[in-house]
Amino acid sequence: MEERRRVGYCVHREVLDEGKVDQLAEKSDVRVPFSEKIRESLRCSGPKLKSCMLSSVPVLSWLPRYSLRDNAIGDLISGISVGIMHLPQGMAYALLAAVPPVFGLYSSFYPILIYFIFGSSKHISVGTYAVMSVMIGGVTERLAPDTNFMMYDNATNQSMVNVLARDTERVKVAAAVTFLSGLFQMLLGLVKFGFVVTYLSEPLVRGYTTGAAIHVIVSQLKYTFGISPKRHSGPFALIFTVIEVCYLVPETNIGTLVVSLVSIIGLVLVKELNTYLGKKLPVPIPVELLGIIIATVVSWQVNLEGKYGVEVVGEIPSGLQPPVMPTASLFGQVIGDAFALSVVGYGIAISLGRIFALKYGYKVDSNQELIALGLSNTIGGVFQCFAISCSMSRTMVQESTGGKTQVASALSAMVILVIMLWIGALFEELPKAVLAAIIYVNLQGMMKQFMDIPTLWKSNKVDMLVWVATLILTVLFNPDIGLAASIAFSMLTVIFRTQLPKYSLLGQVPETDIYRPVENYNQVNEIPGVVIFRSSATLYFANAEMYQDALAEKSGIDITKLITQKKKAEAKRLRKEKKEARKAKKDAKKNAQEWVRRRSGTEEIIPVCFKPDSTLPRAIILELSPVNFLDTVGVKTLRNVSRLYALISILLNLLTCSATGVIENLESGGFFSEKVSKACLFSSIHDAVLHCQTDRHVYTNIHTHTNTLTLFY
Repeated sequence: MEERRRVGYCVHREVLDEGKVDQLAEKSDVRVPFSEKIRESLRCSGPKLKSCMLSSVPVLSWLPRYSLRDNAIGDLISGISVGIMHLPQGMAYALLAAVPPVFGLYSSFYPILIYFIFGSSKHISVGTYAVMSVMIGGVTERLAPDTNFMMYDNATNQSMVNVLARDTERVKVAAAVTFLSGLFQMLLGLVKFGFVVTYLSEPLVRGYTTGAAIHVIVSQLKYTFGISPKRHSGPFALIFTVIEVCYLVPETNIGTLVVSLVSIIGLVLVKELNTYLGKKLPVPIPVELLGIIIATVVSWQVNLEGKYGVEVVGEIPSGLQPPVMPTASLFGQVIGDAFALSVVGYGIAISLGRIFALKYGYKVDSNQELIALGLSNTIGGVFQCFAISCSMSRTMVQESTGGKTQVASALSAMVILVIMLWIGALFEELPKAVLAAIIYVNLQGMMKQFMDIPTLWKSNKVDMLVWVATLILTVLFNPDIGLAASIAFSMLTVIFRTQLPKYSLLGQVPETDIYRPVENYNQVNEIPGVVIFRSSATLYFANAEMYQDALAEKSGIDITKLITQKKKAEAKRLRKEKKEARKAKKDAKKNAQEWVRRRSGTEEIIPVCFKPDSTLPRAIILELSPVNFLDTVGVKTLRNVSRLYALISILLNLLTCSATGVIENLESGGFFSEKVSKACLFSSIHDAVLHCQTDRHVYTNIHTHTNTLTLFY
């Protein structure tokens, strides 16, 4: 401290209120008309057109500068590794979406190529994602349930599901909701609505993905136990499903359960080996690919389906599907689900994209990401894909194996293309229980997010409450309804915090022009005769009344009582004047000249004046720097506070910053008048304090003379 004081500096200037600042700085009232802004945005030039083209199609900016020597090997290894991961994950997540496994491969091919062209992130791996898939599955099973496709089998004299017709309809539903979600994302991107992701805070996203993971796990129990529970929809559907699964557990297919347990144990062990040997292995062991290959071979050799009733993937057609426009008649039934998918998919992708952009020092355009994902889903919907997003596990593999650009993703799409054209049919004997096991193991990371609870409890209890509430709402309701309810709850916590801000009185740090809350510092002293009041939140309709109450409580001024006392004193004075007037009338006959003199006012009548408590402050300063806007209620509140305290002879000053727009709100809200000018506004607490020192007190480091501020350090 002593070392800093030796350096020192001196400032000598006049105390400036906002009006003097405007005059000194020559405030400009020049404003660009809205019509001019529109014309400027519509003007086109060569550089502007080039910039627009490069930002809209990012591949044109980075691909011509692609360095084969620096990036090719890493992208090649990464692309093959991620492509191998796409095979089992695409087929597994297709089960979550309640469509045939081959459509998971389509969803791992077309959208990736679109994102390669239009995406702005260099590292994320888009494609099938568990949370998105389970949301799609909820829609497809709701609009195309098994009960709609029951048929009578003459050979067995039993009713059975027409699987071909059911799957065809479910693919149409999945394509329709995917296409519509892509349109929503494109529309939001075109109107620059990328900031919508700010409403998805990290605790909300992590709580939501954990809740969605629980939905995913429950949806796969039927493949693990080989049972067929009924499809439940609406609130508490997950609870009903768990109850029914417990009821059907005695009917478990032992062969299916054994396959599930062996697959889970094997996958977990090899993944742990990958973690243990992570630094020694050039690429991770493709445990999922090895798992489906071994399981397919064993199923084919042992005939698990025929001997033990283990359900297998079934026919996987080779080749690509021709484009088909989605069924428009379904749009009205899936519009809510489509919007939820668009927000969730974008939120997850942009969150992960920003993590890697920050790590590697480049920028991810939030609006361009919306357009890229929107095009991926829209075009994917035409090719019977289901909605995609970004996978954490694949992205980590893509980055850790040396992937540096989206060329790695394009190469992974080529791997999937080869599988679809020539290899896909080899996996027709793959047990679905193995795909369910792959899903369980890939959800390890999401389930570990439960450890966020104790961490958030220590750092921020409100964020912990958002996390837990989001989890509960997502589990109790469907993921789409749960997301809407979670965002609403998160907004309520913000409103709650602004309604109950921290109010404090500020005092001066000795020998400085720094002011801090009195209750938080031992060496901070209040300025005699001046109350500096501060709120930690903005002032608006929800907390305006509490603001006035807190001001009265902190300052110790019972404004209602003082005004009542003043009114009583005024009334007493008027009664005395009337009494004297009546007495004067009686004395008029005796002394006409005296009466005339009293009526003309030449004799001064000494009234009974209101004398406020000498302990009351001479001035109040409202520190409004945390206030970033004022609505009409907030302006009216400040106007009322100014009027009421003026009645008891207390000067009111406002401390604000013109950059926040608060001054504009005060002007448009009618705060200023003939009696109230900008002379009550200050940009510095110190200026406001000196302005309030009408009796020119001299403090340790404050020298006031002729309305001039001098500071020495």
